[in-house]
Amino acid sequence: MPFRLFPSRTAKGRHFEQDAERWLKKHGLQPAARNVRYRGGELDLVMRDGVCWVFIEVKYRANVSHGGASHALSAAQQARLWQSARRFLAEQGLNEWDCQCRFDVVIYEGDQAPLWIKGAFAS
Repeated sequence: MPFRLFPSRTAKGRHFEQDAERWLKKHGLQPAARNVRYRGGELDLVMRDGVCWVFIEVKYRANVSHGGASHALSAAQQARLWQSARRFLAEQGLNEWDCQCRFDVVIYEGDQAPLWIKGAFAS
């Protein structure tokens, strides 16, 4: 039986989300929310970059076979993230026309340092 560093996929996801949040805070972003769940979607991290709301998807892949983490965000997933972001903004009394927002992805592949893709897809 192979050794597992994390007891479950959820535990692994939480680990990398917490690491990404710490790493992004060091780069000037301010946390606003974590693991915001809606029917049909989830926002891993919501942070602020000055006045801009930043919705962050955290991806991890142990290796780069099958395209690695950078290819793990499909058009359908992007649409779900956008829908979840709209709901989050509405709960804040905002909409995408009232404020600046962007979608970033933080990618972990193997034991490499995280790769931060700002504005990974259009908002």
